[in-house]
Amino acid sequence: MFFIYQIFISLVVLLSPIIILIRLFKGKEHKFRFIEKFCFFTKKRSKGNLVWIHAASVGEFMSVVPLIYELEKNKKIDAILITTSTLSSSRIFKNFKFKKTVHQFFPIDQFYFTSKFIDYWKPKISIFIDSEIWPCMFRELKKNSIPLFLLNARITPKSFRRWNFFNQLSKNIFKNIEVAYPANIETEKFLKKLNVQKIIKIGNIKFCEAKIKKDSNFSNSFLLKIKKRLIFCASSTHKGEEELIAKSHLKLKKKYKNLLTIIIPRHVNRINEIYNDLKLLGLKTIIRTSNKNIEKNTDIYLVNTYGETKKFFNISKIAFIGGSLIKHGGQNPIEPAKFGLKILHGPNVHNFNDIYKLFNKKKISYQIKNLHQLTNVSSKLLVIKKSNGISIKKLGDSILKKSVNEINKRFINEIKKT
Repeated sequence: MFFIYQIFISLVVLLSPIIILIRLFKGKEHKFRFIEKFCFFTKKRSKGNLVWIHAASVGEFMSVVPLIYELEKNKKIDAILITTSTLSSSRIFKNFKFKKTVHQFFPIDQFYFTSKFIDYWKPKISIFIDSEIWPCMFRELKKNSIPLFLLNARITPKSFRRWNFFNQLSKNIFKNIEVAYPANIETEKFLKKLNVQKIIKIGNIKFCEAKIKKDSNFSNSFLLKIKKRLIFCASSTHKGEEELIAKSHLKLKKKYKNLLTIIIPRHVNRINEIYNDLKLLGLKTIIRTSNKNIEKNTDIYLVNTYGETKKFFNISKIAFIGGSLIKHGGQNPIEPAKFGLKILHGPNVHNFNDIYKLFNKKKISYQIKNLHQLTNVSSKLLVIKKSNGISIKKLGDSILKKSVNEINKRFINEIKKT
């Protein structure tokens, strides 16, 4: 089965020039750095002990930012390599001033590229985040005796059924994981069935996402423009959800004349499409990069920049988290909870079931299914005072401390062998 997988990936490699051209045209690849995926490295490997962390995209990368900062304090760690697969995550990386950490794109999971990648970077340990399972890379790490840790491991029922269908292949892949740290109880059960030998419970590291720094707040001039506005933030929205938010804004504005709705789409390449849809609804809309001033009659502020979501949560009263009214599974709701926001979401949140159960219990989040519910619940929550989010922050601090101690211990054990 592994052989068939490699044949398939090799065919993808043969077609890659066409695939890359299409992705470049769609703005999904870096026009220079896409070569990193073919192991043409744009950063030099510094001397000394290197820790490698792989996070698929923006959400996974943001969840390990605090961990990276803490690992950089370990004097025995000379360098940290962070790999991701998406263009958006590489852009956000630039927003952080790391001292020892460099970014590269994750290579194609084919035996030639994985071998070349490991031979070049030679990590002491490797840490894969969330649900990043790559058969060839896992095998290459095992072959080179490089410990593999699956941090914040997440296996959904759907992905478990898929892995379990190829039972023997899956067990051969998952046995390469030295230690897995599940994000939830459900994943812990699945990992055991998938042949992971050692499982340690720490908690969901997405509770310890990077904190806002003072220099990351909005300028005084921007804050002055929105000083008297009541702000509703819709984050990580997908196609179809923006229209519902817009229609709700029209209804809510009858009661709250000073309402300003901020929409942050999950994929900013849709920004012009969203803008045109909002215009058809008669909504006065401003795109963030247009540098136009927010006026009294501005309805929607459409965000097409990266890495500013926390800023908008900081100034908002409530938040809708997207990917939940469509069959996507929801996006991460932890960040707005840290800022004391009440959260609205649709019924499709299986990606974050355990988190929403906790939030519903604490009356932090509220499920809505249609325009009527979205408008009614929003109307009630907009007048409630924001909390300080302290309980969520404390939980995050505890999980971060455990994660740092665990990784440092594993790293020290490894360098003692050499």
